[in-house]
Amino acid sequence: MRNTWIIAIRELKSYFVSAIAYAVGALFLLIVGFYFYTVTRASQQPSLGISLESILRFFFSFVTTVLLFTGPVLTMRLLAEEQRSGTLELLMTAPVRDWQVVVGKFLAALALLLFMLIPTLSYLLLLTRFGNPDVTAALSGYLGLLLMGSALLAIGTFASSLTQNQIVAALLGLVLVLGMWLLNLAGSFFTGTLASVLEYLSPLSHFDDFTRGVVDTTHVIYYLSVVVAFLFLATRVLESRRWNQ
Repeated sequence: MRNTWIIAIRELKSYFVSAIAYAVGALFLLIVGFYFYTVTRASQQPSLGISLESILRFFFSFVTTVLLFTGPVLTMRLLAEEQRSGTLELLMTAPVRDWQVVVGKFLAALALLLFMLIPTLSYLLLLTRFGNPDVTAALSGYLGLLLMGSALLAIGTFASSLTQNQIVAALLGLVLVLGMWLLNLAGSFFTGTLASVLEYLSPLSHFDDFTRGVVDTTHVIYYLSVVVAFLFLATRVLESRRWNQ
């Protein structure tokens, strides 16, 4: 695991050397901050009947939509840039396993996502000025965001392993994420077992319980399974490149 952490720290530092971390982080906080402000102002109108719990649920649901686009951008350079610059070949000749490279880079992206989410905890503190928000549901919602974000980053890491072009990696990651996202909608057109399978495979169908303060192990296992599956696929792609050299 030592090599994994070394790669993760190296990759995390590279994020902050470039403008990606600052640009994506600032845009993320600007968008979600404006949305939180808008919903909070709307909740002050009694005719709308928006409770503090509703504000949190609206906020978490909106953040998942933003993460849908943020995830592929955060991961587009992880392996694609290494391949384009030729440093991936050098890294693969070092005494490090392929899975350590993949997991290390994934952990760096996850750490950056965590840094982006931490400032939004201040929104929860602001809600205490309006009443007594359900802290348990809020923390559960953040757990759901972290788990869903992890799944999206894993998908993006896999997409980044498939190409040398960062833009292509971002677009491919977005297509994969959107495809899984829309499985929930596709399930509504079917009935029976097929509908249940399609809904289960969608990341969106596993998130709502977290916003209500319910931490179901089924949902946790699903997100972790997606992470493991796509990191495994990314590792296999690297292994194939090693053998083809």
